[in-house]
Amino acid sequence: MKQKLFLIFILICNLGISQKSSNLPEGFDYVQNIIPSMQVELRYFGTHNFIGQSINGYNRHIAILSNQAIIALKNVQEELLKYNLSVKMFDGYRPQRAVNHFVRWAKVLNDTVGKQEFYPNVMKHHLFKEGYIAARSGHSRGSTLDMTLVDSNTGKELDMGSPWDFFGKESWVENNNLTAQQRANRMLLQTIMLKHGFKHYPKEWWHFTLKNEPFPETYFDFVVE
Repeated sequence: MKQKLFLIFILICNLGISQKSSNLPEGFDYVQNIIPSMQVELRYFGTHNFIGQSINGYNRHIAILSNQAIIALKNVQEELLKYNLSVKMFDGYRPQRAVNHFVRWAKVLNDTVGKQEFYPNVMKHHLFKEGYIAARSGHSRGSTLDMTLVDSNTGKELDMGSPWDFFGKESWVENNNLTAQQRANRMLLQTIMLKHGFKHYPKEWWHFTLKNEPFPETYFDFVVE
């Protein structure tokens, strides 16, 4: 019930949004302005995430990326729509303060509210060592996104073999313990993103970074609003 109410809230927030890129640093834009057909469920704005609470720096349910990343993603979306599919974004630009929130949480070992859903087979004190939590994130450079594919008519997510933000080998790109359909879905996602200039992260099938990102050494901290 809570999840349904959150999704309704997201829909209301997105109705009639007319953002101005002048609210953002030069080189960034609101993704929905350029790709209105794309779906967005910004999980760190709400509480359905591995921490179980809204994350610092996410003040509005609106996706942000660098201009170059948006152009590349728009090409992805235009190709997908030909096959009645669509991009669904879970996260884009992530403020450094949000990454700091993750780091603080990871050090509180008795806070395991989301363990059963998001990291059932990984000890919390191993999240740093195994590469699931880090003090710096490519998301903060503005050209990395977390995404999946959905049916553009129904909005139903394609089965990728593990949920988004699931910490474990099940989410590794090279996981072979998948059904034929799950493997095909992952291959489609990886292939189309590679075709349009993105590279993947081996431990997260949903994580992509623009190869020629415009701010490769800069970690931004402006809020998502």
